[in-house]
Amino acid sequence: MITRAESATVPSIIAASALDLIGRTPLIALDRVHPGPGRLLAKAEFMQPGGSVKDRAARAILRAARADGRLAPAAPVVEMSSGNMGAGLAVACATLGHPLVVTLSAGNSPQRARMLEALGAEVVLVKQVDGVPGQVTGADVAAAAEAARHAARQRGGFYVDQFHAPEGVAIHRDTTGPEIWAQCGGRIEAWVASVGTGATFLGVAAALRARNPHVLCAAVEPEGCRPLAGEPVAKPRHVLQGTGYGSVPPHWDPGLMDLALAVSDDEAAHWRRLLATREGLHVGYSAAANVCAAASLLASGRLPADAIAVTVLCDTGLKY
Repeated sequence: MITRAESATVPSIIAASALDLIGRTPLIALDRVHPGPGRLLAKAEFMQPGGSVKDRAARAILRAARADGRLAPAAPVVEMSSGNMGAGLAVACATLGHPLVVTLSAGNSPQRARMLEALGAEVVLVKQVDGVPGQVTGADVAAAAEAARHAARQRGGFYVDQFHAPEGVAIHRDTTGPEIWAQCGGRIEAWVASVGTGATFLGVAAALRARNPHVLCAAVEPEGCRPLAGEPVAKPRHVLQGTGYGSVPPHWDPGLMDLALAVSDDEAAHWRRLLATREGLHVGYSAAANVCAAASLLASGRLPADAIAVTVLCDTGLKY
């Protein structure tokens, strides 16, 4: 038991709001699912208050919009989301005092809509174009984005437009990447991450390359939906929600990608189960795909036998 005298010597660090809980996530070794060769480390972004890596971009975009007048006090915020950006925005909007409207493809998991509504967001479900429940296509996302643009015009709200918001890439360049570098002590041979908007992959890659131009950067795409690899989209439906939309993101910088790695639905499901049962980490399909791809890269012989590869656990599995 800590005595009152002892507690008085412990510095008091009190977060002012949930926004101050965003960032500075730990890096965890995945030695149980990947004993070697090399070592696989993962950034635990699922520990953010909104449950995903998107919390960083959500906070950055809203703060920038409030600062330059695009977002007036108490004005509504509107965005299309597969769930994660919506949750991050819901956390930020709750603390900053903005109503939030999220357009969500009906193909996304019902748990995502429930979480958004629990955080106070208004959820507008948009009928799928060519996807099926659990598998959201690029056309489904485009339909949800058009619904968001319409809602923003109708309500006089600020349309986040995460795919085109420069703050998304910048926040990962300025925070996530430097955090990883410091946590690794400057020892990292490879960075591996799936691509949706591309903000996480590009921002971290830029930060790492600025410190060591030899860091290998590998993008992860769903099998059969690999525009970054230069392949035609043969399978637009897949389980990696929030990634692999079948098109190259607007901010894409091909100079930051050394190779693109494919992960199948079955592989993602398998590694998701491994992470839960061997590491005690209940994460989403894109996080599992990241780990699968990073483990494959380490085992490929392309990297030194003692290489360190870092990936990201994008979100919690509680949204699926």
